[in-house]
Amino acid sequence: MARNVILLGLTSLFTDISAEMLTAVLPLYLALELHMTPLQIGLIDGLYQAASAVVRVAAGMVADARRRYKTVAVVGYALSAVCRAGLIVAGGSLAGITSLLMIDRVGKGIRTAPRDALITLSSPPAQLGAAFGAHRALDTIGAVLGPVFAFGLLAMASSAYDAVFVVSLAFAIVGLAIVTLFVRNQVPLTPPDATARRAGLREIGRHRGFVAVLGAGVGLSVMTSTDALIYLMLQRSGAVEPSIFPLFFVGTALVYLVLALPLGRLADRVGRHVTFVAGHLAVMAIYLTLVVSPVLPRAGVVACVALLGVYYAATDGVLAALAAAALPEAQVTTGLAIVSTAVALSRLAAAALFGALWNAAGIRTALAIGAVGLGIAVSGAIWWLRPGRRSAAS
Repeated sequence: MARNVILLGLTSLFTDISAEMLTAVLPLYLALELHMTPLQIGLIDGLYQAASAVVRVAAGMVADARRRYKTVAVVGYALSAVCRAGLIVAGGSLAGITSLLMIDRVGKGIRTAPRDALITLSSPPAQLGAAFGAHRALDTIGAVLGPVFAFGLLAMASSAYDAVFVVSLAFAIVGLAIVTLFVRNQVPLTPPDATARRAGLREIGRHRGFVAVLGAGVGLSVMTSTDALIYLMLQRSGAVEPSIFPLFFVGTALVYLVLALPLGRLADRVGRHVTFVAGHLAVMAIYLTLVVSPVLPRAGVVACVALLGVYYAATDGVLAALAAAALPEAQVTTGLAIVSTAVALSRLAAAALFGALWNAAGIRTALAIGAVGLGIAVSGAIWWLRPGRRSAAS
């Protein structure tokens, strides 16, 4: 495994510990300590999620044009560290907290595509799936440890939110130091021509293989419910105590951690498009399980939580590898930013769709419609990603 891939994985590990510490305690902090209303909390969460998508494509285009992938990534990691420091002194200011959280998401939006481009440029093309799998595995270790550390601190002192923010800042600084001091900027081996140097959206859109990957990713994501809604369905169907609810996130992350690298390697061998599409069958299995068995035993709940981890292990890094392989090196960052932004917005649309169906017709009807829609999307993706269609981009 390339040195840059491991170092970027360690950067993401420490940064994710920092980020997930905040994610785990922020709702409690806003509601219990700052006495914010659900409307205020919802507004903050909406802005928090949307801010990342706004800057991804622009950051990718800048990184491709300047070929300074590391510099752009460092800026993103630094902004998130600034957010952690600001939360320590923000107090109860709604405007201050909202602004800081938006800065954090902007930082994530800036760094994601150039980081993935560095992974791509640092790895042999035949090993892209394994490289992204290794990175996502290290990233997921952070996603598991962050909530554990946060709840450990709160267990020692129930209102120790300042301590959580300070420890979160420390982990963010470690991640920033690794990417700044040790990661090497990697540039394409062949200089880009004038068209590639512009890396405009029109030029990228001419690559049929990339358009196929983008279309399949969007179509499948629109029919894939968000984690929170799936977990809530499982909690109600399995009559799980609310205190157990946070463990759903940890369980999915652990399965993802175990399978990310093996499934990435499998994708390199059997075909990334096969692994990516097959991963969505795990989500369909969750839908159908909940439709057929509206009251689940504990074993069924555990199985569904694990299936969600299988889905992420088979799709997250594999989609990035698919997109990266479908573009010239000089346009990889912009292309990855376009894919991640489109998928993020599609998942937001999926959340609205499933939420509306749930409210209007109930859980089982929403899941049945979702299963049918996902089946159609899987069939479309199989056709859309067939090797003959994607070969034009090779």
